[in-house]
Amino acid sequence: MTDITTYITTEEARFMDELFSLLRLPSISAESAHRNDMRATAERWQQLLREAGVDRAEIVETPGHPIVCAEYTVSADAPTVLIYGHYDVMPVEPLDLWQTDPFEPVVRDGRIWARGADDDKGQSFIQLKAFEYLRRRGELRHNVKFILEGEEEIGSPHLSGFLHSHKERLGCDVILVSDTSMLSAELPSLTTGLRGLAYWEVEVTGPNRDLHSGHFGGAVANPINVLCEMLARMTDAEGRITIPHFYDDVEDLSETERAMIASIPFDEEKYKAAIGVDALRGESGYSTIERNACRPSFDVCGIWGGYTGEGAKTVLPSKAYAKVSTRLVPHQQHERISQLFADYFKQMAPPCVKVEVRPMHGGQGYVCPIDHPAYRAAEQGFAEAFGKRPLAVRRGGSIPIISDFEQTLGVKTILMGFGLESNAIHSPNENFPLDMLRKGIAAVVGFHRHYDEVCAQA
Repeated sequence: MTDITTYITTEEARFMDELFSLLRLPSISAESAHRNDMRATAERWQQLLREAGVDRAEIVETPGHPIVCAEYTVSADAPTVLIYGHYDVMPVEPLDLWQTDPFEPVVRDGRIWARGADDDKGQSFIQLKAFEYLRRRGELRHNVKFILEGEEEIGSPHLSGFLHSHKERLGCDVILVSDTSMLSAELPSLTTGLRGLAYWEVEVTGPNRDLHSGHFGGAVANPINVLCEMLARMTDAEGRITIPHFYDDVEDLSETERAMIASIPFDEEKYKAAIGVDALRGESGYSTIERNACRPSFDVCGIWGGYTGEGAKTVLPSKAYAKVSTRLVPHQQHERISQLFADYFKQMAPPCVKVEVRPMHGGQGYVCPIDHPAYRAAEQGFAEAFGKRPLAVRRGGSIPIISDFEQTLGVKTILMGFGLESNAIHSPNENFPLDMLRKGIAAVVGFHRHYDEVCAQA
């Protein structure tokens, strides 16, 4: 560990300059106004990969934002690790809640503060610097490929097609991803499972125009009221989702797995305090960790309609909208769930309104076996960097492309993430601890070293 620690200390000023050059670019994939920023970010990644020592790095066009591909070849006979990351970030609103400019990174209280500091520029940067270190020392005994996309935050709409058309080029033995989180800084963990996702926008229409609420209120259905009533019926008093046949493919946790989850150190009071709530809520009969990692969930992600400007306007709106999502567990097919929701939501609508459901994006869940050789290499890398063996845990987030990797390329993905709940990804004041950046680089270096060992033993 001493050699990589010394390298990080010696090169840290340069690391910060390089990472900050990425963080300053507002690569918001969801907003068309940032198309040029997306390309600039892809070009910066291409430059950094070349400087780190890859044999080839290029930008590949897609119908959407470009993909950055790079590779370093040791030997045609050597195993290959494919490193995946994404360079796009979430929108930054509400801006007034940021303590500093989201695209002008600063270091404060031992953390880097900026949009993308964690998700996923900071975590992808960890992979880049670990590769750079091993490349400069001539230690790599396996091939390394990189793929950095610009559409993960909008569901990776073009990456699946890219995988199918570039299967040979992306051929590998295992995929390594740093885009997940740990239980805490004191409890290093490796993610062994992710939930799937289905996401929709719904539109409820009442009268053919906005109406005066005094003249029409009480006689004409208010689409906002109706939408709220319908959404409220999506879960029951026990916290279960009411869509018919929703749970058909949900596999119950075994007693062994529930016992393992129960053994994970978890301070519920600290958890509540960290997010500023007095009580938790979810599906009856399950612990907090089970609810947010191993069970499905349903959420309203946004809702709007009517007048929301300054002052008052007595209007009965013509339309109301919501964006809703459900997190899915392995074996639930997101296409089937998407159709089940659309059918159910339209069926529950009263005759006084019309309902339209627009599916947006989705993806399958994923499970990684803990006896996989690359998982063992990641486990050893974590143990060396953090001084303790990482726990194996499922996490509640979704990375839809991970299941596509397995289905298209036929290989497993190791989810070696270094995020923390306190990093506020997708929220104002996103941040990433400098200590986690340093330990992350060391852990990934350890992964590559031990992966060579387990491959040599195979």
